[in-house]
Amino acid sequence: MMTSLLRALLLATLLVAPTIAHAQFGPPELIEAAKQEGKLVFYSANVAESEQPVIEAFNKRFPFIKVEFLRAPGNQLIQRVKTEAAAGKLLADVVDHSDRALMLEIADLFQDYAPPNAADYIPETRASPKLWPRSTVVWAIAYNSELVKDPPKSWADLTKPEYGDKQIGQVIAPSGGTTWTRAMFERQVLGEDYWKKQAATKPLLFPSNAPTSDALVRGEISIAPLLYNAIFPKLRDGAPVKVFFAPEGAPVTPFAAGITKTAAHPNAAKLFMNWCLSEEGQAFMIKEIGNLTSLKKAPLYPEGFDPKVVKVWVPNYDQFVKLQHDWIEEWNKTYGYRQ
Repeated sequence: MMTSLLRALLLATLLVAPTIAHAQFGPPELIEAAKQEGKLVFYSANVAESEQPVIEAFNKRFPFIKVEFLRAPGNQLIQRVKTEAAAGKLLADVVDHSDRALMLEIADLFQDYAPPNAADYIPETRASPKLWPRSTVVWAIAYNSELVKDPPKSWADLTKPEYGDKQIGQVIAPSGGTTWTRAMFERQVLGEDYWKKQAATKPLLFPSNAPTSDALVRGEISIAPLLYNAIFPKLRDGAPVKVFFAPEGAPVTPFAAGITKTAAHPNAAKLFMNWCLSEEGQAFMIKEIGNLTSLKKAPLYPEGFDPKVVKVWVPNYDQFVKLQHDWIEEWNKTYGYRQ
């Protein structure tokens, strides 16, 4: 029979365990205040197929907080935030965006914030003390395995004439921070003439990763550079696609996420950010949606990503800002794209 002392010890363990588990996400008073608020509004430039699983995982930890989610492509999202803020009606509690430069321009809209594990993050991945790399996404190359019998094996292969006549899909460089990162990588690592050679294959252009990955699965295109987290859900669900990280490098984009000064649910927002930036949250994003991480020590890597073989390429932040306008204009001209 269980003694009274043993029962007391067991009860204490059951009560303390959740407290210890939650301590990494903030003090008890923060969690209680977030519970009282009961919701938060989250704006993101990330694809919905990536954000929904994260929201669901957060709700398994904290089921008492409802997350209202709005997704928009990079430039559209920034414009919405600016418009709402100018009208004094910014609804978002948390904003996460792929273009750190654009977020830095509106950094005064965000409050001072740092997660409990702030010291564990690579300083260079942050554009501002107020903004944090909640999401870190990586580019890969995908192809439709039913259509492509001799698949590419590198970034350089995407310039080969045999992959021409709109077999390749490309997300336009001005789509947002992630595609600008890819364009920088192409020019700085693969060569100044890479755009010209790649454009000669007459790729089909898309506004963002989501429709590009859909077109790949449907067979409207057969090959595409894609953010791994955009194609990962389809790969996981058995779509006829294969993905690889090319030997020349894997361009990485740390996002910038912050809590707005006007947040109507500041405690729920802080708890959400704390969980996302924790090792638990980052490990979930890596394993379940195909992200990388900006933590100094990665808890794990996406399937097929070997850090000993594939070199991560992070854009120099100063160049990311200074080169963007002129190089995007040149990219548009090279690929025949008009905004």
